[in-house]
Amino acid sequence: MATQERPPEVHHVRESYPELAATTGRPYVPARTLNTDYPLIDSDPHFRRVLAYARPSDYTASALLAAFPPLGMLLMERVSPSEVGRGGFAPIMRLSTSIGVVSGFLLLYSRSQNRFYGFSENRREIERDMAEMTARVRKGEPLYGVSGLTEYMQGVASRQSRYSGVFLHVMPWFNFVNHGQHGVDTAKYYRNAERELEAERTGA
Repeated sequence: MATQERPPEVHHVRESYPELAATTGRPYVPARTLNTDYPLIDSDPHFRRVLAYARPSDYTASALLAAFPPLGMLLMERVSPSEVGRGGFAPIMRLSTSIGVVSGFLLLYSRSQNRFYGFSENRREIERDMAEMTARVRKGEPLYGVSGLTEYMQGVASRQSRYSGVFLHVMPWFNFVNHGQHGVDTAKYYRNAERELEAERTGA
């Protein structure tokens, strides 16, 4: 089967304006390779992708953690009343609920993101990633979407947020930029697309 030319991994909307595509320094700096128990899927997954790949168990754990602070405050108020009245207790409940919601979201995000890093079991995510990226290859779409940034600025964004989930409990930091620097060899997606096309052609 003849090998077709690959589309770019990220489509740059500024490609039509060469004067805006000037770069400074090296646009690509490889991510450090970590020794993990499971395969790496993405060293800098997009915010939307992390949430889309979350499992039902992640939502369950997130909901339980989110409910713990307000329920804990209600329990302590029942066991040892503060006697501040409704006017004084309501702000405490709002604060504890807010803390619970934020904590629950960060737990959900961290559990899902760790599977992209290969820190925890990720067979389901590997299969979904392969199916999603192969479908994009077959449609001729860029693997990682469209970006309004130059290649250099995409590299800057990548270096700021790759493996940021490791420090999520200290400083939440998310990737909102489409770029092509994800620490994996994207050739596997093209090979899989070729295998699927060949299987369809031969009727296998």
